Amino acid sequence: MGVDVKSDVEAPAMKSEMTAMEQDTYFKTLQDDLADKGFVVTSVEDIIAWARTGSLWWMTFGLACCAIEMMHTSMSRYDVERYGFAPRGSPRHSDVMIVAGTLTNKMAPAMRKVYDQMPEPRYVISMGSCANGGGYYHYSYSVVRGCDRIVPVDIYVPGCPPTAEALLYGILQLQKKIRRTITFER
Repeated sequence: MGVDVKSDVEAPAMKSEMTAMEQDTYFKTLQDDLADKGFVVTSVEDIIAWARTGSLWWMTFGLACCAIEMMHTSMSRYDVERYGFAPRGSPRHSDVMIVAGTLTNKMAPAMRKVYDQMPEPRYVISMGSCANGGGYYHYSYSVVRGCDRIVPVDIYVPGCPPTAEALLYGILQLQKKIRRTITFER
């Protein structure tokens, strides 16, 4: 009196030539079956992406008036810490650098040095017209025409100065970008 359990979907080990589409269908069916029983099926990459989006530690590189708007995001009205976006004082403990304001040629090597001290994965948000492309001082001999010439930028927040809402939107876009990343290295 044995029990014979057969499934309509075969396990991937039994069928070595299963295509990617068939595997996705198999895992979707398996996930739905387990979800009904109270289990959650996910991948390690999804868990790491979820953890990274909920624990972004930022460091300011505030150079001008945009830094004032950046400070507003930490106040009670916007409170970016509820999104897991907490400030840090050291680049060695930071994941995100927010460049806010005019970057001069003299300041560029210092910014690159700070960026190099940040651990991987590291992200950069360029905030305001001056950081994005030189802004009002674009034609000055002493201004870098965009911080993306010194460090790779992940998110651009436009405006002169951009509002706190714009920076908050940029932070949320960075979190979406991190969630879409499926590799462990950038």
